[in-house]
Amino acid sequence: MDFINRIFNKIIDDVNDFIDYLDESIENNFFKKYTTLKRTYRFVISWILLVVLLITVVFIQNFNLNGFYQYDKYIGGGAFSLGVKGLFTNANPIYATSTVDSLVSHMLFLGLFKYDNNNQLVGDLAESYSIDSTGKVYTVKLKPNIFWQDGKPITSADVAFTFKMIQDPNSQSPYASSFQNVSVSTPNSSTVVFTLPDVLAPFIYSLTVGILPEHVLSNIPAVDMRSVLFNTSDPIGSGPFEWQGIEETGNDPANAQTQINFTPNPKYYGGLPQLSEFVIKTYPTDTDLKAAFNKNQVFSAVGLNDTSSLQTGFKTYNFIYTAGTYVFFKTSSGVLSDQSVRKSLLEATDQNAIVASLPYPTLEVVEPLLVGQLAFQRSYRQLGFNLADANNTLTQDGYIMNKNGYRYKGSQPLAFDLTVLNTDQGLANLLKEQWKKIGADVTIISQDPNSFDLTLRYHQYDALLNTISIGVDPDVFVYWDSSQLSSQPIGNLNFSEFKNSSADESIEEGRTRLDPALRIIKYQQFLQAWHDQVPAIGLYQPRLLLVSHSKINNLDEQKINSIEDILSSVGSWQINTVRQTY
Repeated sequence: MDFINRIFNKIIDDVNDFIDYLDESIENNFFKKYTTLKRTYRFVISWILLVVLLITVVFIQNFNLNGFYQYDKYIGGGAFSLGVKGLFTNANPIYATSTVDSLVSHMLFLGLFKYDNNNQLVGDLAESYSIDSTGKVYTVKLKPNIFWQDGKPITSADVAFTFKMIQDPNSQSPYASSFQNVSVSTPNSSTVVFTLPDVLAPFIYSLTVGILPEHVLSNIPAVDMRSVLFNTSDPIGSGPFEWQGIEETGNDPANAQTQINFTPNPKYYGGLPQLSEFVIKTYPTDTDLKAAFNKNQVFSAVGLNDTSSLQTGFKTYNFIYTAGTYVFFKTSSGVLSDQSVRKSLLEATDQNAIVASLPYPTLEVVEPLLVGQLAFQRSYRQLGFNLADANNTLTQDGYIMNKNGYRYKGSQPLAFDLTVLNTDQGLANLLKEQWKKIGADVTIISQDPNSFDLTLRYHQYDALLNTISIGVDPDVFVYWDSSQLSSQPIGNLNFSEFKNSSADESIEEGRTRLDPALRIIKYQQFLQAWHDQVPAIGLYQPRLLLVSHSKINNLDEQKINSIEDILSSVGSWQINTVRQTY
């Protein structure tokens, strides 16, 4: 038994010795060296973090430098969609006058001439032109190797067919008056000769109307031309894009929407367009158009009045029209037949405040001609803002201010209506406030487009806030010559019913002289009469607004004469990009 106890005690002693040894070893080899191990651990971790940091910095720098040395290069391809308010009715260029029809027609049909990005008239189908010594004969040479979209060559016969169709009263083309008594002949397949009854300086600008294919339409009677299926189902043109198809929804104009698809025309003389597809989508209202843009249903939208309800991040393009927004006074009757009243209203108009109220920069309009236009002379600009002079003039004219702040001449109040489109209500309110300061009692009549058109047609207004298209050439005959009042008693464009014999003579002589220097001289009497008689108040040049979800390469802001001019470079538009290194 003692033997067993001794063995057990021995084992216990050995275990205790081992535990003591283990404790000593841990103490000597771990705890006593912990401080050194801790310093070593921190050193290693620091280097590891430094290496990670260096790698991260190199990566970030490389990423940023890639962006610095790379850029987005625009390339061809991509489907482009353009939203516009309105209805599509006719692609035929001899009828296309509405916003939608003009855009569609311009995609498909080329004229002899077009306006470039500087709003200068240049050849389209025409290679060159000349005017003979009489100033009445225009000879136009066509470009070589120009073709219709079906592969047939474009010749002078097509040009002659188009203008003779316009001249035919049975076709009822709105362009007929521009070519009245003009003879069209074709000495050969590439030459067209226009012979005018009299010299007309702006004639060349009327040759932008699209040319029709004779071989497709020659058997169509003029009386049926407006309604032929060619106009709405499968037109054949010569433009940068060709007709692919049309989809229509909605039962009436209030909810009608149209989608017209175009594909690149491989026979276009300017080369194959960059876009792979072009789509025009129409909407009945601004609200519908804005909603479509916000939902990315269209890439761009044109013709909106404002961008207040659009999503952020879009790009805007402002195209300033060669047009003028004016207040036209009906000079033939009522209180506005008094020249002193018109002069006072002009001097009470703060034009700077009006231009500043616009949501875009533009040019002021101070004459019947536009700033920078041939024959424009600043010495004939309308009178400036001068409230004191305006009030003095009215007092001298017998208009006395009453206690309510309005003027009367005897029992006749200084009161009149100002008729405006409903979209111009804000501007009308500003004018009313300005004129109230000289005692004028103005009632604003705000109308929808259809009612406004009837008002214009029958001249049913006292004063009218309206925009007129002037164009590149200074010929403003239709707006200010008194002959318009007798030749077109209904629907004439002399909105002020302006009559002045010296102005008539000046306008008529100015448009029948080809020498620019002589035209400047001839227009002076008209400008002087307009300045003195104040038939209207010039305000500003309006704009066309185009919004886009991103940049459209090769589309630049420019002056334009009509909405279709934004498409002058459509064949080179690009929307797709790739990353490139410098």
